[in-house]
Amino acid sequence: MAKKKDLDRDKLSWYLRLITLGDRFSYQDFFDRFKKGFVEFLIVFFGVLVSFSVEQQGENFGDRESNIDNLKGLRDELVDMHEYTLEYIAQNEWVTGMYQRQYDKWEQDSDSVFIDWEPDQEFYFAPMGYYTNRDAFNPPRVVYDAIKLDGTFRFLGSDIGRLINDNYDGTDLKYLIMNTDKEEKGFIDDFSDRLGHQWVFDLKDIDVESDQFWIENRKYIQSDKFIKYNLFKRIQLWIQIREQLGDYDVNILENIKVLNKVISEKETEIVVVWWWFSRPSWLQASQKSEPEELQDPEPSVDQ
Repeated sequence: MAKKKDLDRDKLSWYLRLITLGDRFSYQDFFDRFKKGFVEFLIVFFGVLVSFSVEQQGENFGDRESNIDNLKGLRDELVDMHEYTLEYIAQNEWVTGMYQRQYDKWEQDSDSVFIDWEPDQEFYFAPMGYYTNRDAFNPPRVVYDAIKLDGTFRFLGSDIGRLINDNYDGTDLKYLIMNTDKEEKGFIDDFSDRLGHQWVFDLKDIDVESDQFWIENRKYIQSDKFIKYNLFKRIQLWIQIREQLGDYDVNILENIKVLNKVISEKETEIVVVWWWFSRPSWLQASQKSEPEELQDPEPSVDQ
């Protein structure tokens, strides 16, 4: 009888022998152990899951704070771009006006036809002596280049991100840079080639920085229709650039308003530890009714 019991025990499957004590196996005991082990597993599993989730949320919160700071930096850089564009517009209008006066009086019978007067600095000068000068449009973009790959624009959303990107890499800016750089260089190169391939053979000394040069050779220069036409076409380019600058600046101002709105919404979110929630509409309405001096003012932008 004992041999038969030993034989039956040997026939028990390996997994039963693993989790039981041989002939003392009990289904109730087995399920009790299983439930206990399963509950302990769930506790450990969800504990680890919650731990990772909290850690990830903490990283997301840190990214959120960093992204808000980046948005403020980007907004401030757009303000700098606006101011730079206004200065460039003023420069463009001054240069265009100066050379337009020169073109209008090109045919006058006067030895000082190529001499102008600068009232602010109180000195005479020859505008054509500075004709080879140019200043390519190059607005600031340090902040944009630093953050464009760090996730800030995903934080903004694709639509707003595209609007901001247009100020830095859009078609309008590319045409502005091309017109103020490559196109201007073409007119300057033609002017310099004319001096180097013709004037140098016809005139005794070439010193375009000297006012006396333009006075002594004014009849010869007046007869050079190529130079006059070159000036005419360059003035037309400057007028076109002025229109482009105006459109570009309008776009900058619109995007400054967009960023101010986004920053304001992010800063008014309700933050609980590492979680944040949009402020309820009724609470936003109550905030708007607060006295104006209690609200954070938006940065001033010259219109």
